[in-house]
Amino acid sequence: MKKIIITGGSGFIGSNLVEYFLKKKYFVINIDKLSYSGTNVNFKQANKRSYIFIKSDINNRKVINKALKKYNPLVIFNLAAETHVDRSIDSPKPFIDSNIYGVFNLLESIRIHNKLSKKKTKLIHISTDEVYGDIIDKSKRANENYPYKPSSPYAASKASADHLVKSYIRTYNFPAIISNCSNNYGPRQFPEKLIPKLIFNILNNKPLPIYGKGLNSREWIYVEDHCNALEILFKKGKLGESYNIGSNINLSNIELTKKIMNIMKNKLIGFNKNVKVTFVKDRPGHDIRYALNSKKIKKELKWKAKTGINTGLLKTIDWYMNNLKYFKSISKKEYINRIGLKI
Repeated sequence: MKKIIITGGSGFIGSNLVEYFLKKKYFVINIDKLSYSGTNVNFKQANKRSYIFIKSDINNRKVINKALKKYNPLVIFNLAAETHVDRSIDSPKPFIDSNIYGVFNLLESIRIHNKLSKKKTKLIHISTDEVYGDIIDKSKRANENYPYKPSSPYAASKASADHLVKSYIRTYNFPAIISNCSNNYGPRQFPEKLIPKLIFNILNNKPLPIYGKGLNSREWIYVEDHCNALEILFKKGKLGESYNIGSNINLSNIELTKKIMNIMKNKLIGFNKNVKVTFVKDRPGHDIRYALNSKKIKKELKWKAKTGINTGLLKTIDWYMNNLKYFKSISKKEYINRIGLKI
């Protein structure tokens, strides 16, 4: 059975990627420290012969080295990261520790492992469209050669990690591929993020807090499409290259909110009149628009996103409505503050 490691495999994208590869009959080693946004998912396809969970921070070199030696995986998908922009503004240090130092430790562990092993482990380093910063001109989309211009501590930490991986590729001929993906949505996303936050508030008859005037535009991709793209990179991607992964579907926050409201109005009996948009003070340095040019992966690797925004939102809303216990994680005061609810 083919072995792979997924770091951050208990988070949003990571857990979906674990599930994706279990369905493909891979042996998956999930390394995750189970921070506030991670949950120990009970994967239906998992058993002792196909799945191992290791609770650890990627900064723990001993654990990473041991896993590499024991399992000698074909690839490590690195999804271990602090990801929420608002939190990076409040407290940047955890983002530096995880997103920069953590990546350095992974690189070193893999580099040393590959010196000693006949079968080389490669790294798929998953990054973000936020490294490119604002793409204000609506006629433009950032390709892989677009200059980095991160605005938040989160985006800067991811940009730093990308540059570190690129330096290892050039200096050590390190077997890595970098992917920069647009905004993901789908099952198991932590409830302080926009889409599950809106769903939660609608279900609880609460106002829908939107930054500024709701005009900030994001490119949205359903998480399963992202997982499929990562599989394609693993199997067909050229080592040393970077690939943008996007859907080409841009919506402003207010457009997205109205879509979710309309879908849920059709699903809920007695949609409460208290459920309405409330514009709140914008966060510092809030980028206006992210937009990726994903022609490279489409042309070279024949991949494209398959899930339309309406279909993806419907699947996402259905999942949350059928898994209401997932929202229990926001019972803590700091989480409630972050999703715009009054204490």
